[in-house]
Amino acid sequence: MKWPRKKNNHQPPLSLEQQRSEKLAELGARLLALRQAQGLSLEQVVVLTRIPRRLLQAIEEGNLKELPEPIYIQGLIRQFSEALGLNGVEFSGTFPITSTPVNSQGIGNISPLSQLRPIHLYFLYILLIFCSVNGLSQLLNNAVLQASNSQNQPYQKQKSGVKPEIAQRKEPVEVEPISDRLSKVHQGQAVQIGVTLKASSWIRVVVDGKTEFEGILPEGTHRTWKAQQQLTVKTDNAGGVLMSVNQEKAKEMGEPGKEEEIRIAAKPKF
Repeated sequence: MKWPRKKNNHQPPLSLEQQRSEKLAELGARLLALRQAQGLSLEQVVVLTRIPRRLLQAIEEGNLKELPEPIYIQGLIRQFSEALGLNGVEFSGTFPITSTPVNSQGIGNISPLSQLRPIHLYFLYILLIFCSVNGLSQLLNNAVLQASNSQNQPYQKQKSGVKPEIAQRKEPVEVEPISDRLSKVHQGQAVQIGVTLKASSWIRVVVDGKTEFEGILPEGTHRTWKAQQQLTVKTDNAGGVLMSVNQEKAKEMGEPGKEEEIRIAAKPKF
């Protein structure tokens, strides 16, 4: 006589992923029915919750693959249910987010980085980039500040102590009257003038009745002219033009910004 075999009613427990999938399908169906009962469209719920439409649709359809991490899924379910008037904390609390127990023998072989999901790594990368940029910016700011201080130190030293040579240059140059210059006649030789520009100025030079130059000379220019009978020099900025006669000490033609004309003649030897 054969005894009937006993049916094994013991079924293996569901994995955590299966539990989440089944619970999401249950909660999503309830939210879908409640939304339709209230006459709301998904677009209206998007406005209320500011959750993208594709995520709301994935919750209603129980599509776990289209949703982010379980902890975020629970938050989305809470917002969705609160928009429909439910107690969001209580409604979303039934969605499992805890991990399955880990065998104590294999704990030492599991790396913490291996448990990170892609979204966790994404935030970790952002944090590392932010820290690197912040540190580099701080180093650059310190380098610029040190360079600025080193450049300002020589300037402060130069400003605090004025050299005697510079002070002497700022002393006004004595201007010889035109009448005295005209009285300087060099017997039996040609007359020669040298012109040095302290500042950019317009100048005209007439040699023996012929205009040899007329125009603007830049600062620092030095020119010489020679005449057998007479030289005439005219400028619109007498203080910016130094003139010497026959290689004598150069003097300003007059006051800065004023027009001046000087004639110098050479008398023949009797």
